Amino acid sequence: MPTMMSALPTGNWPLSAWYAVLTKPRREELAAANLANQGYRVCLPRLSTQHRRNGKWIDAVEPLFPRYLFVAAANERQSLAPVRSTLGVCGLVRFGGQPATVPEAVVEALRQRQDPETGACARRSPFRPGAGVEFRAGPFAGLRGVFDMETGEERVYVLLDLLGKTNRLQVSRDWLVPAAC
Repeated sequence: MPTMMSALPTGNWPLSAWYAVLTKPRREELAAANLANQGYRVCLPRLSTQHRRNGKWIDAVEPLFPRYLFVAAANERQSLAPVRSTLGVCGLVRFGGQPATVPEAVVEALRQRQDPETGACARRSPFRPGAGVEFRAGPFAGLRGVFDMETGEERVYVLLDLLGKTNRLQVSRDWLVPAAC
């Protein structure tokens, strides 16, 4: 599976409009690779995040905008017509029949926030300070607390009301899930 950086040709490209492309579900990488192979400039912003799978939190890289990417012609003579028949692509996003354009500054800002190695923006934690969490495992299973902060890869601080007092506990992040409202 190509990384975002492999889908972004390097070099001095002429300025042209960027267009929003709708991809087939979970086919953003495939569409980006196929468009890049056709010579288009492609921007597929991705995000490092974490998901819970089999009771453990795993790191994942996913599209920042699921089902969307941005494409620009490499030169003034390149047509956008082949985009809609590219493998993995549904078509160009259109408003009133006109393709939706994305300002160059927006695409450049997204590119600048990417990690050069992974091609993804900074990791997004599933927990936010002050947000409710629920213990799904461990000695506090079934209780609710308030997320305080991360302490490392696998441990976090949680505020938990015990014995009439708020206690700050350091626990395994695998024990927690975001609390339902």
